[in-house]
Amino acid sequence: MDPECSRLLPALCAVLADPRQLVADDTCLEKLLDWFKTVMETESSLQLLQDHPCLMELLSHVLKPQDVSPRVLSFALRLVGIFAAQEDCFQYLQGDPSLFVASAASQLLVHILALAMQGGASGSPTREAAAWPVCAQKIVNHVEESLHSKATPQVTQALNVLTTTFGRCHSPWTRVLWERLSPPVACLFERDPIPAVHSLMDLLLSVARSPVLNFSACGLWEMLAQTLNRLSPTQAGPLALGTLKLQHCPQELRTRAFSVLLQPLACILKATTQAPGPPGLLDGAADSLLTVDTLLSSKSTCVGLLCQTLAHLEELQMLPQCPSPWPQVPLLGAAVTILRLCDGSADPSSSVGGRLCGTLGGCVRVQRAALDFLGTLSQGMGPLELVLEVFAVLLKTLESPESSPMVLKKAFQATLRWLQNSHKTPSCSDLSADALLFLGELFPILQKRLCSPCWEVRDSALEFLTHLIRHWGGQADFREALRSSEVPAFAHQLLQDPESYVRASAVGAAGQLSTRGLQAAPTSPENPQAQQGLLMDLMHILSTDSEGFPRRAVLRVFTEWLRDGHADVVQDTEWFVGTVLQAVSRDLDWEVRVQGLELAQVFLIQAMGQPSLRCPYTVGLPEATSPSPHPEFLQTLCRLPLFEFAFCALLDCDRPVAQKACDLLLFLRDKTSSCSGTQEAGDNPSSASVEAVLQRWREGEQGQPLGDLDPEAMLAILRSLDLEGLQDKLAKSSDHVEKSPQSLLQDMLATVGILEENEADCY
Repeated sequence: MDPECSRLLPALCAVLADPRQLVADDTCLEKLLDWFKTVMETESSLQLLQDHPCLMELLSHVLKPQDVSPRVLSFALRLVGIFAAQEDCFQYLQGDPSLFVASAASQLLVHILALAMQGGASGSPTREAAAWPVCAQKIVNHVEESLHSKATPQVTQALNVLTTTFGRCHSPWTRVLWERLSPPVACLFERDPIPAVHSLMDLLLSVARSPVLNFSACGLWEMLAQTLNRLSPTQAGPLALGTLKLQHCPQELRTRAFSVLLQPLACILKATTQAPGPPGLLDGAADSLLTVDTLLSSKSTCVGLLCQTLAHLEELQMLPQCPSPWPQVPLLGAAVTILRLCDGSADPSSSVGGRLCGTLGGCVRVQRAALDFLGTLSQGMGPLELVLEVFAVLLKTLESPESSPMVLKKAFQATLRWLQNSHKTPSCSDLSADALLFLGELFPILQKRLCSPCWEVRDSALEFLTHLIRHWGGQADFREALRSSEVPAFAHQLLQDPESYVRASAVGAAGQLSTRGLQAAPTSPENPQAQQGLLMDLMHILSTDSEGFPRRAVLRVFTEWLRDGHADVVQDTEWFVGTVLQAVSRDLDWEVRVQGLELAQVFLIQAMGQPSLRCPYTVGLPEATSPSPHPEFLQTLCRLPLFEFAFCALLDCDRPVAQKACDLLLFLRDKTSSCSGTQEAGDNPSSASVEAVLQRWREGEQGQPLGDLDPEAMLAILRSLDLEGLQDKLAKSSDHVEKSPQSLLQDMLATVGILEENEADCY
């Protein structure tokens, strides 16, 4: 294998094994398989596996039961087949300790069973299992024997085969299969301990989702209920959530599953509340001594159970199957109580509560989970007293010096959600009086966080401030509260922060402050440099900052300012656009160049799409919707570096830049198509200069300046370019131009942003 391909292969395998990544299309995977076949024709397949352990890791991850895309699963199975077709590789794959061989075999058994039943379906598909094809009978007998086995791995494999069968096969014969195998499955619950609990739960939920089974007749609901009763709270949580997601689940079973899910939070409330709480669905969930024992057994068990419960309830609230009525008030109380147990401010009413204080004190995992859940609960609100408690515990978390950067980030996010959903008043402000009082206490804390020695905290605080201004920057009460603080001044100072991420967030915050007219006043009015304002500060960052993140942030702010008609931009739009593009054209960051082309397009759309460029009385006429550019504007385009920047970007080494430039020039050509009539480039007095420019461009001298162009020369160049052909060419991957394994691997990695900048020839 080529050394460069060997270097790229581990990263590609990691991408294929990650279910969160949107991998390349089927064509790329087919090319990848063809390449492996070619390599194995000239090299030892066994040596290939031994030299590249990433291949074994890929097969191990992809073939485990998880949310894997069908195309990657198919690719992995075919790759296994290519290797296993050779005896030495087959033996090597059998000495591997991972489960991928067993998993592949399980899926293969399911396919064979389905094909056998499909081929033997001449009679009734629901006939007795004894009349099934011989191949199907052997598979079912093997699965049944494995279910009776005392060895947990064999039971696990049998359960996985059944889970896959009921998940993929929705034919009537699966009813007969479940009738035969449900008794040995039920017997598994009589063992102590129950073997393969997770696989068993997956099977029950897979069967419950089958569209062809009569659940009442086959006793599935009773089996699910018994399972919920037998499992420990930690084991029962995932099954309870899965049961509540079922569409046709009986109400009695749904109530039981919800009660199981609520048990840990009910125990928390009971241990920390002196007076009995309000009646609700949590009442019947607090009686399980097993749950209390689990919470108190060890710190790791308690933390794991609470994090799992909070995550399950957060997911459940967002689903259409969310139980109704939803116990909003008890759940709010539980989330607040958990946060107080973590920060040490809870006043437990029992010995259990005291032990919980010691267990959860300072626990970052539980704090993060509780803050996420608390943010989700903001959609349901609650009584005013409880809402004030929510704001109080959020303030304490944000103020506490013990709060970790991640906890603070989660607290900022939860605070924003509660402010967004707070009770609205009939006045002009969208924020309630209580929310405004909360902001009055929050801004001094925000000031301190903007000065934190930890850059992650400064970054989170700036992001939070930016969101606040976006939502309420136009509200008078909010503006007054913000102006009375020193937050704008601190945010402006962070434009000089030593950390690039913080500088980028400071740029976004300062841009929002300026948009809303909330920017900090100059610190020294007598200093002329201080009077230059934010615009010049951002121009300086765009031209001199050594990191790409702040420069990208500046371009985003400038584009938003241009789109929204910011006062500093409207004052001299031509100077603004020209200065920005002059800096962007020299930038080495491709995202900055793309954003610069976006700003140029916004400028063109505003300037060329304005009906005011024509007679104002023709606004209602059809042709006024797409007016021809004014001759003076074409002269402006020639003075600006806009056309030259876009023209040179057509052959940029980074494909997104070239694509954006091509789109921009197509837009410009379409808008100017009626400006020069039928005049051809050869009839133009400037044809010599046009040909010289095009010749230099074709010979690869894109870095050379175009020189002075008049409007006719610019329009002639636009007509001479095959922009549609270039657009089609850019839409294809670099593999279309360079067919090599290295190019293929680079393309696939570049699509998910794995490669470093400029490493792939297509991106």
